[in-house]
Amino acid sequence: MSWVLGVDSGGSGLRFALGSTASDGTAGVTTLAATASGEPVRTGASGIDAGQLLARLLTAVDTLLAEAGADTGAGPGALSAVAIGAAGMATLGDGLRAELPAALERSLGVRRLALAADAVTAYAGALGQRPGAVVAAGTGMIALGTDLTGWQRADGWGHLLGDCGGGAWIGRAGLEAAMRAHDGRRGGSPALLSRMEAVFGPAPELPGLLYPRTDRPAVLASFAPEVARCADGDPVAEGIVSTAARHIAEAAAAVCPRSDACEVALTGGLFGLGAPLLVPLRAELAGQLPHATTVSAAADPLGGALLIAGALATDALRLPHDARLLNVLTEQDG
Repeated sequence: MSWVLGVDSGGSGLRFALGSTASDGTAGVTTLAATASGEPVRTGASGIDAGQLLARLLTAVDTLLAEAGADTGAGPGALSAVAIGAAGMATLGDGLRAELPAALERSLGVRRLALAADAVTAYAGALGQRPGAVVAAGTGMIALGTDLTGWQRADGWGHLLGDCGGGAWIGRAGLEAAMRAHDGRRGGSPALLSRMEAVFGPAPELPGLLYPRTDRPAVLASFAPEVARCADGDPVAEGIVSTAARHIAEAAAAVCPRSDACEVALTGGLFGLGAPLLVPLRAELAGQLPHATTVSAAADPLGGALLIAGALATDALRLPHDARLLNVLTEQDG
């Protein structure tokens, strides 16, 4: 038996899970303990703060090993493998890739490390190590697919350049329709204007409330549930949600492996909007991907990180390595 650690780092904070795996890899990973921190890791001009992530990881390892009843502490050899999934890893992870491998080897004796984009850990949690496609949608939206020889990505480019169909996209479109109604322009929705003013106050004050915020995507996404609630009975809101469903299905179609069959998993908080989004999305998926089967996600991104760590510890990792999406360091690489 070996100890492995999965880490999920995102905008809402850090989550850690300690697991054990049989040496032959046949028993999968058993979760032993988990902990979380509500404070996200800092991101600056140089990318994700590797030093802060490492310090909080070491504290979490001590806590988790104690909770699991281990007497090894956080000393060298405590962990066989670590997998870290982080939002922004693909574009802001250069510091992590440069600093964490040596730091974890010095601190914990870890020589098997996977640094993954959060979309990859979402994929592993949803589908394991099977070929297919995953759409991860919350404030943003990204689709990731693999035939197990390479990765195909669609969107995930942020609320200014993409994330089409995600929560911020839906919320922004709903607020625009509300402002159109306030102005008396075509395409406006009185229903959305009413909900906007109930949530944010008078329409003319919205730009002053929104534009100075550093968390604009999250503020925009907070209005998405209002758009979904108005979709039953308001044609403008219904059109926004239907268009979001089309964008999501287009992203899934772009990454789904070209084969006779493809599993597509949907994961993330956006799908909690329920029928107003899921009904048109299923119709769009059926039209754009008639050969695909929509399946439920087996686990969340933290479960995906733990799965990757367990597979790495037992030489059973089949997901394709990628310099930015799934960077893997093993003993042989050292």
